[in-house]
Amino acid sequence: MTVIVLTAVPPGLRGHLTRWLLEISPGVYVGFVSARVRELIWERVVEYIAEGRALMVHATSGEQRLEFQVHGHDWTPVDYDGITLMRRQTAPDYVPGKLRPSRDRLDQPSQGASTRDETVWKRRNARRKFRKN
Repeated sequence: MTVIVLTAVPPGLRGHLTRWLLEISPGVYVGFVSARVRELIWERVVEYIAEGRALMVHATSGEQRLEFQVHGHDWTPVDYDGITLMRRQTAPDYVPGKLRPSRDRLDQPSQGASTRDETVWKRRNARRKFRKN
């Protein structure tokens, strides 16, 4: 079985994939194709993807019985002791904010107080939205 997930690709590529695979959801294609057809499909996807992203998972012989191929995606397959895992590229937990004058510098500008690096925590607030109340 082969599964292909496409994101932000040209409509022509999506139409082209429906020749061999079933589109079960927008951008998600599933089907049984031979290894040769699967390789040709992947070459076509990489050729016409433009700035989009593609992820293909297909059955193979081995302990895990899966193989991953990725193009233009944040998720990358990594071999870890014989098992393929998907590693996601993460963003830092904080975004440095603009420097604002501290109260000490406003009160006594001649003393030259050291600047204070303020940090705006965005992810923590984003996670709070999804917590159970």
